[in-house]
Amino acid sequence: MTMFDTVLVANRGEIAVRVIRTLRALGVRSVAVFSDADADARHVREADTAVRIGPPPAGESYLRVDRLLEAAARTGAQAVHPGYGFLAENAVFARACADAGLVFIGPPADAISLMGDKIRAKETVRAAGVPVVPGSSGSGLTDGELAAAAREIGMPVLLKPSAGGGGKGMRLVRDEAALADEIAAARREARASFGDDTLLVERWIDRPRHIEIQVLADGHGNVVHLGERECSLQRRHQKIIEEAPSVLLDEATRAAMGEAAVQAARSCGYRGAGTVEFIVPGNDPSQYYFMEMNTRLQVEHPVTELVTGLDLVEWQLRVAAGEELPLRQEDITLTGHAVEARLCAEDPARGFLPSGGTVLALREPQGAGVRTDSGLSVGTEVSSLYDPMLSKVIVHAPDRATALRRLRAALADTVTLGVPTNAGFLRRLLAHPAVVSGDLDTGLVERDADGLVPDGVPDEVYEAAAAVRQDALAARPDARGWTDPFSVPSGWRIGGDRLPVTHHLRVPGLEPVAHVARATGRTVTADRVTVTLDGVTHTFHRAGTWLGRDGDSWNVLDHDPVAASLTGSAHSGADSLTAPMPGTVTVVKVAVGDEVTAGQGLLVVEAMKMEHVISAPHDGTVVELDVTPGTTVAMDQVLAVVEPHAPEEEAK
Repeated sequence: MTMFDTVLVANRGEIAVRVIRTLRALGVRSVAVFSDADADARHVREADTAVRIGPPPAGESYLRVDRLLEAAARTGAQAVHPGYGFLAENAVFARACADAGLVFIGPPADAISLMGDKIRAKETVRAAGVPVVPGSSGSGLTDGELAAAAREIGMPVLLKPSAGGGGKGMRLVRDEAALADEIAAARREARASFGDDTLLVERWIDRPRHIEIQVLADGHGNVVHLGERECSLQRRHQKIIEEAPSVLLDEATRAAMGEAAVQAARSCGYRGAGTVEFIVPGNDPSQYYFMEMNTRLQVEHPVTELVTGLDLVEWQLRVAAGEELPLRQEDITLTGHAVEARLCAEDPARGFLPSGGTVLALREPQGAGVRTDSGLSVGTEVSSLYDPMLSKVIVHAPDRATALRRLRAALADTVTLGVPTNAGFLRRLLAHPAVVSGDLDTGLVERDADGLVPDGVPDEVYEAAAAVRQDALAARPDARGWTDPFSVPSGWRIGGDRLPVTHHLRVPGLEPVAHVARATGRTVTADRVTVTLDGVTHTFHRAGTWLGRDGDSWNVLDHDPVAASLTGSAHSGADSLTAPMPGTVTVVKVAVGDEVTAGQGLLVVEAMKMEHVISAPHDGTVVELDVTPGTTVAMDQVLAVVEPHAPEEEAK
């Protein structure tokens, strides 16, 4: 069989960079595609050639099948690698590639269609002898039929969209009386996310673990599994930490689950790399149930690569080119332990809302046992247009304890100033006693997330910011080496003691602080600031107004209380509704002059696949409205002002 000469990568960000890396290693020419927002992106610069496919919105660029096929034709590509997300699990795209004479580097379109329909997928694998979660059967169930199935299964139950994943539209229902409302809400979310409101209902397993099996299948009838990945650390049904192998499984259970995954792959005529996902009761791992099959490369594929020594992208390419797998099941061994952390543009201190900005300073950990898959570079603009995942930090070690320590150290060494990320949160999560012991379940993060987010801004952060301000104000010696003592910002005054030096500072989203500097030592360089406070020396990375340490970062801005009082709005901050994240206003439900009640939804801001409803802070009247549907807004931008009712009006 002959390997391809040219492959088009129909994706962006870290996965595009990842695929291009393997293409380069194989001597295959890579073609990147990009929207106007990504014209200078890392994946564009690292590819052999690149083609513009449209304006920033994904629906006008990365999701345009016609433009992708045109780019492939213009560059002489023979195959298309879809990465993950976007069109990776789109059977229409897979068929369009075949019709255009291109090899789709993924499974057959029929397998994508079958496994993309959760109801049909369950019925298919059940017929192949794979255990499935007890639940409803048949497609197109009415609300009443879903409710009846839920009552028959017994509370609690999980409502799931048949057409999609990623947690969108999933609803956990514990109270039978809430079934009707929850079914209606799940249908709305499914319709908005996938254009299909078909639902199924499954038994909810309390304190479940999420275990998935990686499979590889060729076009010659060979299917093998590459062991499991533990994906139980999730937030809002999204995985954030993954590892291989799982501490839950013994060899017998691993072999049984692996064989079940192989049978699931065979049942749909699978080809290429895929993942079969199981839900497993934590107290009885022998009782595992099929959930779904992801018909693509997984975000967490690097942990499998590190414990097996195989390049999954390379084998996707080889299988797509017609090669036969040279490995048999007995040839595959798992060595050591690997753990991955997903670095996302989100702010844990603000309820994990999506963040954005320009990457001002970047350091990504590398070295022995450490790997970073990233689409970032200094100057990268992180917008609200695309998925919030920026990069992945993956480690490999001889054992799990060492791997966890190594990953914590790698996250502490990660610097992404200019864009708030979850790196510090993930570092603290990896030190959680239950994580260290391996006593995991899919609800652990949600239960304990608040305790893993710092309460406020540490004093030493303000000290470091004050040191930067002091350094900027400091008088410099003239050509003679003399410094004017009256220009030194030391607080010195004639005839008296030095006055304390006060800096007015603010971190977005928090109240301004009048900070009196009291550090005994300060050292400021172009990219570092060190302060000694209460006998402890603290060192921060710095870039502009940003400070970072151990994966956490803070944007510490100057605050002028006099200017604020002179130029501020006539209304109090409590009256102003501000954007909680950079994004786009999608819905405006009110107009100036409207009377509103506390908690009433007034606007909707969308960013990175997340909607956030902006609600009235109190009863009152809308006196300012500064946005319309489609308006792009920055974090903390004022959207509207609600003037509270006067006390006498409320009394009436």
